[in-house]
Amino acid sequence: MDLHAELDRVIADASVSDRVAQVIRTLLDGAQREAVHLAAQLEQRAIELHASKTKIQALTLELAHLRRMRFGIKSESLDAETRDLFQETLASDVAAAEAELAKRQSEAAETPTTSRPKRERAGRQPLPEHLPRIEHRHEPESCTCGECGNPLVLIGEDVSEQLDVEPAKFFVHRHIRPQYACRACTTVTAAPIPPAVIDGGMAAVGLLAWVIVGKYLDHLPLYRLERIAARDGVTLARSTLAEWVGRIGVALQPLSDRLAELLRARAILHADETPVQQLDPGHGKTKRAYLWAYRSNVLETGPPIVVFDYQTSRSGAHARDFLTDWTGALMVDDFGGYKALFAQGVTELGCMAHARRKYFDLNEAQPSSIAQEALLRIAALYEIEGRGKGMTIAERTDLRQREAMPLLTSMHEWLLATRVTVANGGGTAKAIDYSLKRWAALSRYATDGARPIDNNPVENAIRPICLGKKNWLFTGSERAGTRAAAIQSLLATAALNGLDPAAWLRSTLEKLPTCINSNIDSLLPLRYPA
Repeated sequence: MDLHAELDRVIADASVSDRVAQVIRTLLDGAQREAVHLAAQLEQRAIELHASKTKIQALTLELAHLRRMRFGIKSESLDAETRDLFQETLASDVAAAEAELAKRQSEAAETPTTSRPKRERAGRQPLPEHLPRIEHRHEPESCTCGECGNPLVLIGEDVSEQLDVEPAKFFVHRHIRPQYACRACTTVTAAPIPPAVIDGGMAAVGLLAWVIVGKYLDHLPLYRLERIAARDGVTLARSTLAEWVGRIGVALQPLSDRLAELLRARAILHADETPVQQLDPGHGKTKRAYLWAYRSNVLETGPPIVVFDYQTSRSGAHARDFLTDWTGALMVDDFGGYKALFAQGVTELGCMAHARRKYFDLNEAQPSSIAQEALLRIAALYEIEGRGKGMTIAERTDLRQREAMPLLTSMHEWLLATRVTVANGGGTAKAIDYSLKRWAALSRYATDGARPIDNNPVENAIRPICLGKKNWLFTGSERAGTRAAAIQSLLATAALNGLDPAAWLRSTLEKLPTCINSNIDSLLPLRYPA
């Protein structure tokens, strides 16, 4: 359409027609520029939306992977130490990925309510009831209604709780002992100085317990405890801390020795050992020592006990020296150091978890139908153990006889038949040979409901020390290792019995100076069933 011709036909005045045409052209040019600008914006928006969707997809996949790592860990997927060490990292990564994903979804302006149902969460666990509560009341600025001016009436309360903590606070006990004199005979009388675990020392039992728990339970070297105190303006020389540790170790040694005596009174024990490094000053390096661990049986009655024994080698003579003339049933791995015990009347129990690990590692390296079959058969045995956990010893014995023994017999026959089809020297042959060589010990648990199926309880007791080794790296001497073993035996046993190790230690250090030998059992960290 010719704009000028149309305007000339409608408007007789040519000058007016020209001005109207100019205005229309200006408007059309502006509209065209605006259209181009909007098109560019839409294109940019489409690019940004595509990038956001791509990022959301990547975050969703990352989050799913992290959740599988955190919540979907199967037994043996990662070694236990690695799983514990990086669990907090996984939790942090999951939380960060969730937050970033929520932010990206918000920026992408996705439909908030109809897209997907909200994942149900277990909810925050209630805070422990025994903790002291500090109440903060938040009242409205005015007690009258902001709409009509009438007074407000209390109809309820919204209560929320937050957990808080104060770092270690240092304070001083001032003991004042007035001295009184008799005018008649000049006799001076004063209250006696109460006995202390370290006579004349400046440290109260609370400080001593803090040092011991920090060093042996939280695995903090003394120089770190020294720095913690320094931040509060308290000077605690490392030499002083070391002296306290040595004296407390001597004071607690009788308790550890008594704990070992009670442990040897049990009919079934677990045993394992872990290497530690010991400083070797004469050669300017470290040498290998061992921390031997002995634990009571979780299937027997009585409070649980774990005792650590520090020795400078892995010789089986150390196990024989610790157990002396004990002749019960001992759950161990295939370490040859225990073999002499079994020749002296000790009954050998084999660890099914160790046998299972051979097949698990084999299948992880390369999927194996033989390994998978073995894992399924072992899983069936553990399923029976799960059902028998709450039973009495007699009931568990009957369950094992009825259900576990036939499965063990079938598995043994399958292993023998499978072994002849497998070439020597390979991983499959080694895994089967391990089971067959140890079969009598591995299957012996099924004959008695009091016997454990594996050695996991003592391995769990050792695990905190294995993690702690990353902090303290080595022991300074054999005496230091022996002292550490005694103290860790007491603290670990307290934890097994559901006691707060720090609270138990503080109470024990208060009572120890006045406790006679015949009452030493009252100080042990044992909680007997009601």
